[in-house]
Amino acid sequence: MIDTKNLSGDIFGGITAAVVALPLALAFGVQSGMGAIGGLYGAIALGILAAIFGGTKTQISGPTGPMAVVAAAVIAGEIAIYGSLEAAIGTIVATFVLAGVFQILMGVLGIGQYVRYMPYPVISGFMSGIGLIIIFLQIFPFFGMDSPAKIIDVFASFGTIFSGMNVQAVGLAAGTIVVIYLFPKVTKKVPSTLVALILFTVVAVVLKLEVPIIGDIPKGLPDVHLNTLLTMDWHHPMVMVIPALTLAALGAIDSLLTSVVADNKTKTKHNSNRELIGQGIGNIGAGLIGGLPGAGATMRTVVNIDAGGRTRLSGVVHGVLLLVVLLGAGAYAKLIPLPVLAGILITVGLGIIDYKGLKHMTDVPRSEAVIMLIVLGLTVFVDLLQAVAVGMVLASVLFMKKMGDVAEERAEAKPMDESMGGLLENGDAECQVYVQTFDGPIFFGFTSYFSQIIADLPKVKMVVLRMENVPYIDQSGMYAIEDAVLELEKRGIEVFLTGIQKQPEDMLRRIKLIPDVIEEESLFKDFETFKRFVSISKSV
Repeated sequence: MIDTKNLSGDIFGGITAAVVALPLALAFGVQSGMGAIGGLYGAIALGILAAIFGGTKTQISGPTGPMAVVAAAVIAGEIAIYGSLEAAIGTIVATFVLAGVFQILMGVLGIGQYVRYMPYPVISGFMSGIGLIIIFLQIFPFFGMDSPAKIIDVFASFGTIFSGMNVQAVGLAAGTIVVIYLFPKVTKKVPSTLVALILFTVVAVVLKLEVPIIGDIPKGLPDVHLNTLLTMDWHHPMVMVIPALTLAALGAIDSLLTSVVADNKTKTKHNSNRELIGQGIGNIGAGLIGGLPGAGATMRTVVNIDAGGRTRLSGVVHGVLLLVVLLGAGAYAKLIPLPVLAGILITVGLGIIDYKGLKHMTDVPRSEAVIMLIVLGLTVFVDLLQAVAVGMVLASVLFMKKMGDVAEERAEAKPMDESMGGLLENGDAECQVYVQTFDGPIFFGFTSYFSQIIADLPKVKMVVLRMENVPYIDQSGMYAIEDAVLELEKRGIEVFLTGIQKQPEDMLRRIKLIPDVIEEESLFKDFETFKRFVSISKSV
């Protein structure tokens, strides 16, 4: 059920979001290779379906910069194989629909909650890389020329710009950028992108400028490509699976980050897994009608919230209004100059770049700055999903090393001196009680150091493993403790555990270390209890 308690706010928020979304949907559609209509179809289907089924009430969904970049790569690759968009449309649609299916599975499996663990350097490098890709791919359209599909080819073709540039196109694109940045100083009630789109389209038509335009846009409701899916060749599914996984993962990250922004704005809490399911349904719907896949769009969501949108109705209104535009404004939209869309997209790319992260590169730990730059470079020149994967691996290894270093610094093994309760027999090193103190999880990053500590222990009578501050041990830590205890037992050294918490105790009981090797009598609830045991032993 759609909540109508905030009816006026949701209607105005949805209308405002649609006004912002229209030029972006057209621009992303053109950039992707699906054409302006593909962007509009995607914005309509995803906007309505994700709003109804998603887990963020104020989220506005549609084609986004990151998703358009990946979709463009998919489309270009399929066209290279099949020769034309028409011949490749079946595989393209199947890839987009499969991406939606993967997102639904991610939501059902509860993967949405893990996105919050993505480190900032990875997000920063990724978003800045996406921004640069959008800008680089619009350089040639800015000058009124067709753009190469790959970034490397863009750089390789720079020398042809001055010989083939269209001065009129440059004027339109530059004017678009100027208006987008300066018009908000006049008023923020009307989106500057829409003002620039209408203004320079009118200028181009009235002055009869010779610049490339969007061209014919199909009229009426879109066709459903269900028959295309049923009759296409499925003998090489991996051609679709890898790009679909990329789109699904990217869309999930994009959407859930936007959900966090929406939560902060509205002081609410989204449902991550439901959001992924809603995005999946929306992308399946967009794919079936030949639309561009997308995700939760941060700028459009913020605009919706600021204009009064508070429920799912605002997202539905946004999608329905775009449908009305599709049915009634196609004859006018075809006149929009491509340089104007290039100007809009360049501002989008500039807005995506993480200037805060770049500004503080010299202030953060060098390793984190390096990770950000590696992710940025891989995003621009290699592959988006590989960039995120490499960044996550590097960040995880770095984090584990830091945690291992901290655990090593805090771990200490020393004789049980007077402050701890004294020795069993003063003066005899072999009768000393050694205390091994841990502070933090015992995991694989710490086990090598722990093994070395045990190996370096002198010949003592007892070893106490203080576990009060160990909330967790992993499989490596479990086996490290087992090896240490067995080695100490072999050397005739008694082992005691104090303050062991539930998870570590459960792990050690599963492998029968407790009670087969460490007997129940060797477990003490805290170190104070063990000290009383030592005192009694001394008196005896």
